[in-house]
Amino acid sequence: MRYLFEEYAFDTERRELHRGADVVSVAPQVFDLLEYLIRNRERVVTKENLIDAIWNGRSVSDAALTTRLNVARSAIGDSGEEQRLIKTLPRKGFRFVGQVREAREVAGPDSGDAPESALALPDKPSIAVLPFDNMSGDPEQEYFATGWLRRSSPRSRGSNRCS
Repeated sequence: MRYLFEEYAFDTERRELHRGADVVSVAPQVFDLLEYLIRNRERVVTKENLIDAIWNGRSVSDAALTTRLNVARSAIGDSGEEQRLIKTLPRKGFRFVGQVREAREVAGPDSGDAPESALALPDKPSIAVLPFDNMSGDPEQEYFATGWLRRSSPRSRGSNRCS
């Protein structure tokens, strides 16, 4: 899943955070924290929710949680004072409040990264027929490998063999 907000793309499959074309380096726990907040953006997430989800219920100090939240905010250009994306609700919890769009397609290379030799898809279906090798060693089975067809075009009358 890709979550798009402001100039960021948060890709959960690749575990990458992008700001425009640049990859923003984030530690695994910070990535998991951001993912949890973004996925649960419709509700307030408690400190206990975060500890259960990110630290698997291990005992974590408030300072450790605050540090990870500050790093997450910094990674997405937010701050504890501004709180335009991650809001702290005193004695309640945290909530991702930025406008998010979801993109379910798998992240591909940017269109600017496509090689110049890449071909465009045709408007109608196409079939490619490739020759096969007769691996049986039996010469009577050669017709499977050479691909016999009946052609109906006037040009090919008299020839049933596909070349």
